[in-house]
Amino acid sequence: MRKGTIMTSERNPIDPFEIYVEDEVIEDLIERITRTRWPGEITNSGWDYGSNLSYVMDLCDYWKNTFNWREQESRINTFHNFTTVVSGLKIHFILEKGKGPNPLPLVITHGWPSTFAEMLDIIPLLTDPGSHGGDSADSFDVIVPSLPGYGYSEKPSYPGMNVAEIARLWVELMTNNLGYSSFTAQGGDWGAGVTTALAANHGDRLKAIHLTMSSTGTDIPADIKLSDEERDFISHRNWWQENEGAYGHIQRTKPQTLAYGLTDSPAGLASWIVEKWRAWSDCGGDIESRFTKDQLLTHLTIYWVTQTIESSIRLYYESGKSGPIVSYGTKVEVPTSFASFPVEISYPPREWLERFFNLKRFTKMPSGGHFSATEEPELLAEDIRESFRFLR
Repeated sequence: MRKGTIMTSERNPIDPFEIYVEDEVIEDLIERITRTRWPGEITNSGWDYGSNLSYVMDLCDYWKNTFNWREQESRINTFHNFTTVVSGLKIHFILEKGKGPNPLPLVITHGWPSTFAEMLDIIPLLTDPGSHGGDSADSFDVIVPSLPGYGYSEKPSYPGMNVAEIARLWVELMTNNLGYSSFTAQGGDWGAGVTTALAANHGDRLKAIHLTMSSTGTDIPADIKLSDEERDFISHRNWWQENEGAYGHIQRTKPQTLAYGLTDSPAGLASWIVEKWRAWSDCGGDIESRFTKDQLLTHLTIYWVTQTIESSIRLYYESGKSGPIVSYGTKVEVPTSFASFPVEISYPPREWLERFFNLKRFTKMPSGGHFSATEEPELLAEDIRESFRFLR
C-alpha cells in the first residue's frame, strides 16, 4: 500500500490520515506549563509518595523548552495512517503491509497509559523481518489501531465501550473494512484484554493470539489444587492491587472526577502517566534508562492535544462492570502464546495459563516490563514471529 491510496469496502471507506496539531494548541500547552502551580513535597522522599516533584518539573521544562513535537509528528506520519468508520465510530489505525511472500494479518492493540505510538519501533521488525536479521517468510501485515477514545480514534459518547465491545469492533475493522477473512492478534495491558476477548468471543476469525498479560479471573474454587507458583501469582496480584492499584480503583469508579484536573493541567497529566511508565517498566527506578524524554512526551502530547485522558480512563469503568473476560470453567481454544516479561504487572505461570488457554508456547523473557514493544522490541518481535510460525 502506498501513501495516498484509498481502500474501500462495501460499507465504509478507508481514508488516509495525516496527524497535524495546530500551532495554537502547542502554544496553549506551553503557556499552561509556564503557569503551573507546583505542589510541595516531603524532603528526600523520592518516588515514595508518587511522582517525584523534581523529575516532573524537569520533564515539564523539557516539554516546554526542548521537546519538538513536529519531529515526532513527522515520524508518525512516515507510517501509513488511516481512519475508517466501524459501527458508527471513526477509528484511527496504522497499516503497514508485510514485505514477504505470504504476510499474516496481525492486529496489535495497545493499552493505558500508552498510545498507538508505543508500537512504532516494533512495526518494521514484523513487516520486514528480512531487513532486521530475520526471515522474510515471517512477515506480517501489521494493523495498530488506537483504542476508541484514545489518540485519534473517536471518543464514544455512550456507555458500554468495554474490551468485549472493542473486540467486536476489531473484528469488523479487520474483516469487513480491511477484507481479511481471519487474522492473528497480539496485545498487553488493555490490549491483552481485547486480544483475549477476540479469541474467546470470535474464535472463528482468529488464527492465533499472543499475549504479554493475562486477563483471567481468580475465581477458582477453593477445592482446586494450585501449584506453588500459582499461589505465589495470586498472592503477588493481591499485593499489587493493595500497593499499586489505587489508580485503577479511581479510574474504575470515578473517572469523570479525575478527568477535570488531568484535562486542564499538563503537569498533572504528566505526573499521573509518567509514574506508571516508571513503576511498570524494567528500569530499576531510573525511568530514562528505558525511555527517552521524547518517547514519554510523545505519548503525553498525544493525550493532551486529543483531549482523551477522560475517554481513555473510562475504559476502566466500562470494563470493570463486565467482570473477567475468561473465568474458571471456560477455556479459550484459539492457539495462544504468552511472553512473560520479568517486570510485568503480573506474571502468571504456565500452569495457570493452561487452565484458561490453549497454550502452545510460553516464553520467559530475560528483561523488559509492561511496555515491552518499546522496552524490548527485538525480543517481543522475535517471540511473535516464532509463535505464529506454525501458521505459515
